[in-house]
Amino acid sequence: MATQKKSSNIVSQMQVKPKPEQSGIGLRDDSPFIEAAWLYYHNGLNQNEIAKRMQISRASVVNYLGEARKRGWVRVYLDEDVFLGQQLSEELCSAFGLKEALVVPDDTSASASDVARVTRAAADWLPRLLEPGDLLGVSWGETIYSLAQQSTRCPVDKLTVVQLLGSRPAAPGFAAEACTTLLAQKLDGHCINLHVPLLLSSKSIRDMLCEEPVVAEQLGALAACNKVLFACGTCVADAHVVQTGLIDGRNIKHYTDRGAVGVICGRLIDADGNPVIADTEERMIGVTLDQMRNKETALLVAAGSGRAVSARAAINGGFVTHLATSSSIARELLST
Repeated sequence: MATQKKSSNIVSQMQVKPKPEQSGIGLRDDSPFIEAAWLYYHNGLNQNEIAKRMQISRASVVNYLGEARKRGWVRVYLDEDVFLGQQLSEELCSAFGLKEALVVPDDTSASASDVARVTRAAADWLPRLLEPGDLLGVSWGETIYSLAQQSTRCPVDKLTVVQLLGSRPAAPGFAAEACTTLLAQKLDGHCINLHVPLLLSSKSIRDMLCEEPVVAEQLGALAACNKVLFACGTCVADAHVVQTGLIDGRNIKHYTDRGAVGVICGRLIDADGNPVIADTEERMIGVTLDQMRNKETALLVAAGSGRAVSARAAINGGFVTHLATSSSIARELLST
């Protein structure tokens, strides 16, 4: 059952008590956690009222509610319709020809939390953009992994989730296969990982590997994706493509001098969304820029410092139909 608090536009869902073997918590009395969560989310009691009713301290109520959410019995998510309908969203769609834009208010107290706010809202929005039988291509990086982590279980019938680029060492969890696998689990979709390195030592090895039947089949699924989820990286000195060694940090300025401002699935683009060919291009295995264009649905998640420039480049290049971002990035996009 579900309730909605109009004042905060927060939707809360509470599940019935899971069986011990399903939750992995063993045989124990979970009734205090469930009772506290029920009274708070369903009956609308505040923490002091719950403490009095259950004859426990207010601190215990806080702990019970936190534990119920940690175990996944209670899910709180933003009502994305609120953000889709606001003025910035309408202006973005009008200015850039987007189908929809979700704009999340900035956290004025801590800018570092903006990424988490945007990815959480995008995670709640994504299942509504999917339909049974879709092939969803998924990119990599901190933004996409954060989205996958914050997604709640929302099965999509006959969904296939496809890794858009080969594997490359990355920060824990940020690798392409981790992003794809985790999101497929949350959406209850069939997962197709691309079981090859993103970057090979030579073009000849790259070409030979692409001809292997199992790899060719995976690349075929990649090319057939009708919907994609991605972030457009930056071309600064500490960018993701530099940290993962895809592009040498000493060479990144060479590409920015040639106009590179963004990165889509490891491939560089200029301000108009045109390719900036890197020396590594012919040794890479993954989705091409041409394959990323003109999708039925292409959700760009733009969050964090400096992302307005790369987001604008991706939009200009025809890579984006739907945008999830923060209000500060939205204003920056609209300012020029």
